[in-house]
Amino acid sequence: MAAAAPRNLRDSLGCRRPVMARLHSVLALPLLTVSLACAPAIQSGARESVVVERLYFGRNVGDTVIVTDSAWAAFVTEIVTPRFPAGLTVWPATGQWRDPNGRIRREPSFVLELVLPTYTDDADRAITAIIAEYKIRFRQEAVLRVRMPAHAGHD
Repeated sequence: MAAAAPRNLRDSLGCRRPVMARLHSVLALPLLTVSLACAPAIQSGARESVVVERLYFGRNVGDTVIVTDSAWAAFVTEIVTPRFPAGLTVWPATGQWRDPNGRIRREPSFVLELVLPTYTDDADRAITAIIAEYKIRFRQEAVLRVRMPAHAGHD
């Protein structure tokens, strides 16, 4: 027998509000809830407005790769997942840009994408903290951050 399809995107991401999340709302604790990184409840076939945050993390200092795959995995486990436990997506990438001397530079990177139900100050603070920690831990000058409105749904 086939498993029933999730009723909405929030269910498929495991974003049903558990008892602790409901208590969090009642107690108004200054912590991020499980629902923070989840897309809003979306009926199958429907599209709902969401906010996508995409972060680009370079792996080099100069021409040397210093952020190994295992260091990245540890960073995601220790820093990113606790702030967005309901879900995220990461993938490797290669970026390029023109440096001040006119040369094309290429760098291996990681991309982190979060689909948020809405833009909130809590989400902004969590993302800012992730960027700050990455810059300190891996001696990076910057992390590219792109925020965009989107529509999400199950097809």
